[in-house]
Amino acid sequence: MKRQELVQQIKRKGSFLCVGLDPDIKKLPVHLLDDENPIYSFNRAIIDATAQYAVAFKPNLAFYEAQGLKGWEAFELTVKYIKENYPEIFIIADAKRGDIGNTSRLYARSFFEHLDLDAVTVAPYMGSDSVSPFLGYEGKWVILLALTSNPGSADFQMIEDIKGQRLFERVLETSREWASSEEMMYVVGATRGQLLEDVRRIVPDSFLLVPGVGAQGGSLEEVVRYGITPDCGLLVNSSRGIIFASNGIDFADAAAEEARKLRDQMALLLEEHGI
Repeated sequence: MKRQELVQQIKRKGSFLCVGLDPDIKKLPVHLLDDENPIYSFNRAIIDATAQYAVAFKPNLAFYEAQGLKGWEAFELTVKYIKENYPEIFIIADAKRGDIGNTSRLYARSFFEHLDLDAVTVAPYMGSDSVSPFLGYEGKWVILLALTSNPGSADFQMIEDIKGQRLFERVLETSREWASSEEMMYVVGATRGQLLEDVRRIVPDSFLLVPGVGAQGGSLEEVVRYGITPDCGLLVNSSRGIIFASNGIDFADAAAEEARKLRDQMALLLEEHGI
């Protein structure tokens, strides 16, 4: 999906919501556990309930790989279901790949050729030759880890060099030489708030994938205040706060309601910024 297509969808739906499809088998509604593939059944219901409010879905691979072959089957079926029923939706594989070149080439082939996904999250620690194999696919995106919101992120990301530049800033600055804002996005945690200002000084035009709104406590208003661009430039992810809003028979309806609430907030914020 090209950038302009994503922007058009954001404007049409009044939303920059990404729904994280993180189906923890231990949290699924009990009545689904007897289904042939409970994870797929759960995902399908969540997708149908929230697609009208979302512009992206982000399956986190850990929740599928933990279930072995059945989990991977659920992942592939989920991707196929989205592509067949909601082809306008941007699909992100939250895989956090990043290895030596020949390995990365195979990861890229898996996500972009076999599965035909729109984007994959990639770790930058091994440098340009571990990221470049994911680049150059027409309409495909690398989403590079830059500034995460987990407690241990400061162990490395906030380390300063002798000039006072923090490591996450070096990642942003260096990676701009690898790809344009038409094929590279960045992960920036919502709970980092004002640090989004520092991110935008370096990558003023790039899309940011922003997890942490909802169950993790990030503020949507703060993300928009410091991170929005003239064409939005944001994909704000919510996972648990939407998909596990209820674990009863009404789980899909509850997910739809939480997604709608977020979408409505987003629509107002987009209107305030003339988007």
